[in-house]
Amino acid sequence: MKGKAALGSLLFFIVAPGTVAGLVPWWLTNGWRGKAPLVLQLAGGVFVLTGLAGLVYSFVRFVVEGLGTPAPVAPTKHLVVGGLYRFVRNPMYVAIIAIVLGQAMFFGSLALLVYAVVTWIVPASFAKFYEEPTLRRTFGAEYDEYRRNVPAWIPRLKPWHAPRA
Repeated sequence: MKGKAALGSLLFFIVAPGTVAGLVPWWLTNGWRGKAPLVLQLAGGVFVLTGLAGLVYSFVRFVVEGLGTPAPVAPTKHLVVGGLYRFVRNPMYVAIIAIVLGQAMFFGSLALLVYAVVTWIVPASFAKFYEEPTLRRTFGAEYDEYRRNVPAWIPRLKPWHAPRA
């Protein structure tokens, strides 16, 4: 079961975040060209590396804890509330935004800065109008409890712990 979930998650990782945080920024910077002052490059590098680490870790949580993938066509069997999900409901989207913002800083790209805003608007709309209703229908009271305690976009300072069953 975890093997299929891992493979599906890897494929989805390549296609979705790979396109949003890799291919499109590459295209918008004409092959990752541009140069910003060193301080912005350093800050941008921190954003990119932190976002990438958070993204990979969140994908792993879907396989290990949820026994599924982030792809809507192969959803998890369990609500994922561990790891970074204890701090924010949408850590994958937050991580992708951090990666794109980091690239905007690193390359000094206004186009990537504007794209980062789009990179938030599109998933925020998808989360609100598709993911949240789907999770509510699938996981009911468990999701409602989670949603009441964990913010969607700005992480909590202290991790939330799901009540024990």
